[in-house]
Amino acid sequence: MTSAEALQTWLTTRTPAQLTELLEQRLLPYSAGPGLDDPLQLADHLLTATSTLIGMNALNLAELQVLTAVSALAERLHGPLPVAAAGAGPAGFTGGRPSYRPGGFAVRPPDPAERTVPRALLLDELGERAAPFLDGLAERALLLPPHGPRLTVPAVLHQRSAELRGLGRPAAVLLSEAYKAAEIRLIEDTLGLTPAQNRDAAQRQIVDWLQDTAAVCRLAAGAPVEAVRLLASLLSEGPLLHTRCFVPDAGGYYGAASRFHFRPGGSGDPGTDWLAARGLLVPVGVDLVELPYEVGTALRDPDEALPFTPEPPAVHGARPLPQRSAGEAQAAVTAAVSQVELLLRATAAAPLAVRRTGGIAVRDTRRLAKAVGASEQHTRFWLDLTANAGLISPHRDTPPPTRGRKPAPPPPARMLPTDRYDGWLAAPPADRLVPLIATWAVTPEVFSHWPDEGDTPVALVTPQDPDAVPLRHALLEALALLPAGQGLGAVAGLDAGALGELTDAARWHLPVAVGDADEQSVLARATLTEAELLGVVAHGALTPVGHAVLALLRAGADRWFPAVPGAGPSLTGHPELARAVEELRTALAELVPTPLTTARFQADLTVVVAGAPAPDLADLLGSVADRESDGHAVVWRIGPASVRRALDAGADADDLLARLTEVSEGALPLPQTLEYLVKDTARTHGRVRVVRSSCCLRSDDEALVLELSKARALTRLGLRRIAPTVLISTASPTDTLAALRLAGYAPVLEAETGTTVIERAPEERAAVEMPELAAARQHHGRGPGSAAALAAALLG
Repeated sequence: MTSAEALQTWLTTRTPAQLTELLEQRLLPYSAGPGLDDPLQLADHLLTATSTLIGMNALNLAELQVLTAVSALAERLHGPLPVAAAGAGPAGFTGGRPSYRPGGFAVRPPDPAERTVPRALLLDELGERAAPFLDGLAERALLLPPHGPRLTVPAVLHQRSAELRGLGRPAAVLLSEAYKAAEIRLIEDTLGLTPAQNRDAAQRQIVDWLQDTAAVCRLAAGAPVEAVRLLASLLSEGPLLHTRCFVPDAGGYYGAASRFHFRPGGSGDPGTDWLAARGLLVPVGVDLVELPYEVGTALRDPDEALPFTPEPPAVHGARPLPQRSAGEAQAAVTAAVSQVELLLRATAAAPLAVRRTGGIAVRDTRRLAKAVGASEQHTRFWLDLTANAGLISPHRDTPPPTRGRKPAPPPPARMLPTDRYDGWLAAPPADRLVPLIATWAVTPEVFSHWPDEGDTPVALVTPQDPDAVPLRHALLEALALLPAGQGLGAVAGLDAGALGELTDAARWHLPVAVGDADEQSVLARATLTEAELLGVVAHGALTPVGHAVLALLRAGADRWFPAVPGAGPSLTGHPELARAVEELRTALAELVPTPLTTARFQADLTVVVAGAPAPDLADLLGSVADRESDGHAVVWRIGPASVRRALDAGADADDLLARLTEVSEGALPLPQTLEYLVKDTARTHGRVRVVRSSCCLRSDDEALVLELSKARALTRLGLRRIAPTVLISTASPTDTLAALRLAGYAPVLEAETGTTVIERAPEERAAVEMPELAAARQHHGRGPGSAAALAAALLG
């Protein structure tokens, strides 16, 4: 029975939930063509290199090492497979995400079923601690059925067995791609070989010499100290090295057909130059070289055991959490929901213009930061988060009609709250936080990290970092393994050593995605800083909210982006996601204090809410007072202008005082200073009335009308007195109202019928752009359009 037939039989024994999960892991049916509803065609697809590599992206280091060991033992038992054709590298398993240029084999590779390995041999090599990992790999269809005493892995793992073990490609492949005749002749001469008749013969001589293990070992033994150190590093860390000892033959341009020559004067690194001159390092890209397979195998200990790391490396420096750690998380989420509310309210009041080149202008970000009471960096973070959570969205107004043939240029887009904003604003704090934190978990970007130090950071960047979510997931996995009740301390206080240990532990969980330590440390610190802002991490340890976020990522929530489970899309048919979102909501409800419905009114006209205000209380106080500060307590200040604002919106003085009394803490009476302010402001409010007639002002106070007609601040209105109690204005009612208020008066708008018009700014809303889960990923072609539907068709 072939591997495809065995896999076909195994697929039909899966439950709908098991098969759906496998299809989701392989990004099916979205990453393949039609016909997958046939079990044999699905089995063939799962065995392809593309599908296998997709499945390997989520493996931890131990699982990856088990697969590597199976392929290495298969090579010992059955011999190596034919050498890959020339376009198949460079070595991708050794540095980040596997990636290969198109390349095939001269002959069809044998069926994996012909290269099985005894299970007992693997366990003898790696130890019994490898056994538990076999079941998980079998569930992912990376260990192929039948799952018995012999182990089978997909063909790509046999084809890339050397790369899985940190070895480079064969010298023949590398030399053919890298050099023209002149460089081949130089290497031939440096090795002391007899000059060959032509380039190809010279290359064969070099390859034969590199295949001589004893010769390579003698050469390495006599190498300079710098070269020996480089070889040791390449043998332990992988065959790729950045160096400047080669330049493309076309100068600065490098294309697929480019060849290289030695840099005149050398690279400045004697060890690298020495190795390159002897063919032990071969260029594979601009400033990138590779150690050939033959050199790696010659210099490695043949009796060295295959590596197996069943546990992540320890993270030292954990210490008992202080008693205030829970309070830190609570303060963080309270501040987060408060600042996001202020940001959304400010955006609703004054929509942000989107630059034609994208993003928000720096001056608008600064204005918003001042209104929110946050730093510019945090304000950009909240903007990016709310945009991806579907709470704000760009809206482009319809351009006005023109008389000419050429259409008017489109007006710049404006960021407006979406249709979800009003429901979000009315929800309790825990429910407000769920979409924000869920969005942070699954968005493929580290928003607080700006890679170009010379550029000015802007908000509303397009999420496009495929490694951001895996890094986030891996860091949370590493923190979850810290002893209970212990943490690493605040992120700002983490030194390079502690952060490096944490990143190393994270790399164990997702080695394919979490790359070089130096490159990842900056991103790791930025990710942890964001986690602190959201209460996911406190004092260097996962909070209950952090554990819930980890459960959300384990459930595969990131597969659906730009749809965000927990931020609005329906989760019907996705029970695992629904449970994870509910777990996050529960953790937040337990962490966030109950919103307060009362406030303390003070004689200095400040209003203090000692915690998070309930939405109704915040709306009431926001209508009559100006918000001054946030934190553990929220402070508003009531003044004449803020009271006039409430009266302009239609509030009645007596009703306003009654409503404020109802929310007074401890049912205490309002301070007399507040009552006097409201009543005095109401007494003068409306003494001047603007009538709709483009435009007429009237007042029963003749002295006031005379005063207005002579006021210098109102000259631009062109006021003219036509009766003792009536003025006409050349400006519109809106401009007249604004000018009067700027001059210190308190007018109201009056309709033609004589009734007061309550002024309300039009509430503009943008459409929600976040798709439902079913529409988050496009499926082109015939057949079922989702993993669940495909599983049902296969098992039906």
